[in-house]
Amino acid sequence: MRWLRKLVAEITAISSDQNFLRIIGSIESIVSKVLAVLMVIVTLVAVYDLCILLFKEIFSEPVGFFTKTLFEVFGLFLNILIALELLENITAYLKKHVIQVELVIVTSLIAVARKFIILDLQKTSGIDLIGLAVAIFGLAMSYWIIRSSNPRQPH
Repeated sequence: MRWLRKLVAEITAISSDQNFLRIIGSIESIVSKVLAVLMVIVTLVAVYDLCILLFKEIFSEPVGFFTKTLFEVFGLFLNILIALELLENITAYLKKHVIQVELVIVTSLIAVARKFIILDLQKTSGIDLIGLAVAIFGLAMSYWIIRSSNPRQPH
């Protein structure tokens, strides 16, 4: 019976709030690091794809002219920028252990701008354009509110 009390005491000590929070913090840290490594891989693959596409377009007939639309190339560039912003969000979380709302809003603005840039106006309805406009306006207002409430301190 004594060993049972000792076992219960050990389980209680392990499951204390501080130990539990430490374990959760460790798991968050591991997941964030795995996400950062995966985001680096995704970014490198996206850069590789962009390079292949550019070389094919530049050196195909007629030489030096893009036969595909530039919007596809712009879309790939913006995909890489979005991936870099997501990586910055992850690394900022690893450094400060807080989600920086300003970075999330900027990443969202880039993603919506990408959608707007590559948008095919022939296949897009008016309600989709209104939805994008509302999203851009909402994100821009959110960014303005965040920036005006937290002005950057000079380094």
